[in-house]
Amino acid sequence: MSYSLFILRRAQKELSKIPKDIYDRIKEAILNLSENPRPVGCQKLRGRDGWRIRIGDYRIIYEFDDGPNSITILHIGHRRDIYH
Repeated sequence: MSYSLFILRRAQKELSKIPKDIYDRIKEAILNLSENPRPVGCQKLRGRDGWRIRIGDYRIIYEFDDGPNSITILHIGHRRDIYH
């Protein structure tokens, strides 16, 4: 089952600022979410809505809805900045 993938404008801007060496890994992880919104290692966030996956020191924060099969990427960034 494939999910529709939506990336918020702020997440697009955050993605454009990611260093080249990690950019491809993050892009691949985002594309893999469309096939499996609950990959190994994902965690439900506490204190706010959403899920997160780790790519090295970077995090992808997202929400998904099984009803319309959609995934929304909310934030992408370094772990020291992403949870503020």
